[in-house]
Amino acid sequence: MKTFKTTLTASVAAITMSVAAFGMSTSAGAETLKLSHQWSTSDIRHKVAQIVADEVKAADVDLEIQIFPSGSLFKAKEQWTPMTRGQLDMIVYPLAYAGGRIPATNLTLMPALVKNHDHANRINESPFMDKIEELLNEDGVVTVAKGWLAGGFASTQGCIKQPDDVKGMQIRAAGKSFEQMLQGAGGSIAAMPSSEIYPAMQTGVLDAANTSSSSFVSYRIYEQVKCYTPAAGNALWFMYQPVLMSKKSYDGLNDAQKEALAAAAKVAEAYYTAEGRKQDSDSVEVFKEAGVEIADLSDEDFAAWQAIAMKTSYAKFVEETPNGQELLDLALSVK
Repeated sequence: MKTFKTTLTASVAAITMSVAAFGMSTSAGAETLKLSHQWSTSDIRHKVAQIVADEVKAADVDLEIQIFPSGSLFKAKEQWTPMTRGQLDMIVYPLAYAGGRIPATNLTLMPALVKNHDHANRINESPFMDKIEELLNEDGVVTVAKGWLAGGFASTQGCIKQPDDVKGMQIRAAGKSFEQMLQGAGGSIAAMPSSEIYPAMQTGVLDAANTSSSSFVSYRIYEQVKCYTPAAGNALWFMYQPVLMSKKSYDGLNDAQKEALAAAAKVAEAYYTAEGRKQDSDSVEVFKEAGVEIADLSDEDFAAWQAIAMKTSYAKFVEETPNGQELLDLALSVK
């Protein structure tokens, strides 16, 4: 079976199919797609969705996208099944959330796998991402626009650069694979949502945290820490959060609508990358203004963390995932 191209930029074959139930209108005028996500309207991921919607509408191809932010239509982790069934048209989604159904997607939130935004863009165009797209297609999903967001570390004790720096620390990690790596480095894991990092540090329950650049700022973590290790030339934490679409809904579009969606995706992806970089650099300025020390990861630091990840997170992924070693090798081959 042929798979759909991730970027939607390839020529599309003429397809005449009935429109998907629940998502697309059959009445006269523009068809309407429903797009769901979990974030507020000020979040970068909502803005990416809005760009897609605005660009498609401006193309004047009788297609509109109605956005439901803040989990108002479906809760964050409840979006996948209705989308694969064509009951929901589009989502903006941290792909690792689908790890229970498609284990390979756990690689899209893996420590020390993506180094920086340039590296992320190369991964987007790699055979590894082609393979991920094949697996998504098999589950009834197509990728509209790709995007990664980065993060770092902050600590009340001192700077985190080398694995030895977390020994004995009580640390909050963003994701199972990061917990595995940090435990392998000698840290103790305290599981909590990012919204609870501030009070946990304030009361001495937590020594350090790993989360996204935007969360570090929005939750004012700079008020509690001595040192911040941001996402810069080297970053340990990258999470793939694309705009996805039901294959049933995509198949129901005509050629002009597919072309408009592909063009909109290009604009959205450019914004996603630029704004992702800006969030990283803006967070550094906020921490500096608060008097927090900044510690960038060197290539040697990154390699040391990746060596720990190889023995922990990567090994566990290979053990638990069909063709896990092949998938991991594909990801690691992108330099």
